Amino acid sequence: MPHTDYDCNLGCPIEATLEVIGGKWKSIILYHLMGETLRFNELRRVMPEITHRMLTKQLRELEYSQLVNREVYPEVPPRVEYSLTQYGQTLEPVLSALQVWGINQGKSMKRHYKFKTFSR
Repeated sequence: MPHTDYDCNLGCPIEATLEVIGGKWKSIILYHLMGETLRFNELRRVMPEITHRMLTKQLRELEYSQLVNREVYPEVPPRVEYSLTQYGQTLEPVLSALQVWGINQGKSMKRHYKFKTFSR
């Protein structure tokens, strides 16, 4: 259950952030939505390891947190598009910093581990 009161120890703001974007997939979904709108299957294509069920669950949680907007178009078959909300766009510097750190970490770890990179 998410916290509602963050007036506590110094670690709480980080804990609050990780509650919203933590886990294996949420930050990756947000990263792929930076600057573009994607449909569900487009997200599945850029993240082939995620299951249909998990992507649905993570998108719902991100929508609940008001980071992702879900737009349903009244067509047959229905078209659903996902994009970052204005609030979600405030995470772009954080996600970009994580990307830079990951690239630098990947370069230093490359000789020890098989490191999988992706680019946008």
